[in-house]
Amino acid sequence: MPRPQKAKQVCRLPVCASFGPKRKEHPEADSRNGENHKVILLVEEYETIRLMDYLGMSQAECASRMGVARATVQALYADGRKKIARCLAEGADLEIQGGNYQLCSRRFCRQKKMACYERGEENQMKIAVTYENGQVFQHFGHTEQFKIYEVENGQILKEEVADTNGSGHGALAGFLQELGVSVLICGGIGGGARNALSEAGIRLYPGASGDADQQVKAFLAGSLDYNPDTVCSHHEHHGEGHDCGNHGEGHDCGSHGCH
Repeated sequence: MPRPQKAKQVCRLPVCASFGPKRKEHPEADSRNGENHKVILLVEEYETIRLMDYLGMSQAECASRMGVARATVQALYADGRKKIARCLAEGADLEIQGGNYQLCSRRFCRQKKMACYERGEENQMKIAVTYENGQVFQHFGHTEQFKIYEVENGQILKEEVADTNGSGHGALAGFLQELGVSVLICGGIGGGARNALSEAGIRLYPGASGDADQQVKAFLAGSLDYNPDTVCSHHEHHGEGHDCGNHGEGHDCGSHGCH
């Protein structure tokens, strides 16, 4: 007798579960594919794409979030991406429905030592923003201050500015962890800092800019404008072939600015 499949944990259902091409502008699509040409994206497939492509999680983080093995996430993600590609290439309708999933409860998140970050769904949380003169500071490794926001049930209860006191790149993740921060909003950031934040269990939202208070409000409303692939401009200038191991003694790679 086959073993029953384990339900995948899904943090939230899609805002919109149906998508389709503008066939009035391209009537040949109907004649080629038929009016009922439709692709079904399972809810758990959508969740892997949301977590990995939209929120920038790794496969391991996504698997932990959904309570399944990495191999399961790999298969769901690959199938989901193929279905979306079919819709784009064939002009098909896309509907998100069905599957083997259950909506995540806060109890499950607590057991996994995780938090539902989207839309301030965590009961209590601390959000940090790289901070300078009211704005989101654009170089994580050089930030001299963080603005810390204490949030409960999606509402900001307390705000304070914390000085880093000269903490370097590698120490900033530990600094935020000691403050109990679970979310960081920032501008540019390097790979080393990303890894340190991930190890500290801090969810990263890079590529944000503008008024710090407004960015936090946008995050809590689920409308934060950020780019998970953002890096510091300092890193881009070195180009391919830059090897921090070749500078010899006395060279401080921290001078690049944003590790």
